[in-house]
Amino acid sequence: MSRAGLILAAACAFALPAAAQQPPDSYLDHDAIQALADAVPPAPVAGSAQDRADVEGSDRLRALENTDRWRLATRHAELRPSLALAHFDCALGFRITAEESPRLTSILERILHDANEAAELAKARAHRPRPVGADPERQACQVVSAAGRASPSYPSGSATVGAAYGELIAALVPDHAAEASRIGHEIGVSRMVCAMHYPSDVAEGETLGKAAFQRIAATEAFQADALVAREEIARARAAGLTSPACAAERAALATPLP
Repeated sequence: MSRAGLILAAACAFALPAAAQQPPDSYLDHDAIQALADAVPPAPVAGSAQDRADVEGSDRLRALENTDRWRLATRHAELRPSLALAHFDCALGFRITAEESPRLTSILERILHDANEAAELAKARAHRPRPVGADPERQACQVVSAAGRASPSYPSGSATVGAAYGELIAALVPDHAAEASRIGHEIGVSRMVCAMHYPSDVAEGETLGKAAFQRIAATEAFQADALVAREEIARARAAGLTSPACAAERAALATPLP
């Protein structure tokens, strides 16, 4: 996944100073992010049994084009924090808005930076074409430029970010942890439905996202932010606003994957 404004860390032969290692929009320093990326196993080799299984699995998902699950995947393609919060409305049973929850939105911004950068560093090791890149005629559930079709697929940055978001919401709202984690997982599934990633891309992205959140959650900066975010969430729960889109989401998530 690409994001305008993210700056990938350049490889250096010497240790970066602390200020350069940890930008203000990050919880983790460069070394921690690099370690997460380094732990991602290599992508399946082209023509291997795993690669063939991925291609077959992706091809089966063509059956979901223009269905309710396809439309949900289109929504899940939006991962900007102020808008991605809405992905969790139905899982929580109440709405959280960016306007009323600035600290939670700030946490998501920093998680987006760290999780996405770890995925991008892992992608830089080898180029695995996306399903929509391998087949230029393959329909995507979003507008995809030629550069986007040609960008690397493994691991899925969107699955990485989605899983990290899900783990965050699960940690902050523990009585809805399972539901929040499921949505984090379904954001990754949506990338397969959209033909932007293969199953292995999503599986490894999800593993990376969970590992990234575990590292982030151990930082003092996150723990301080989480105290304020929990207060914002408590106010949102008390307000009791709900999303009218939940019935459609339930129907979409009830659709079995082919």
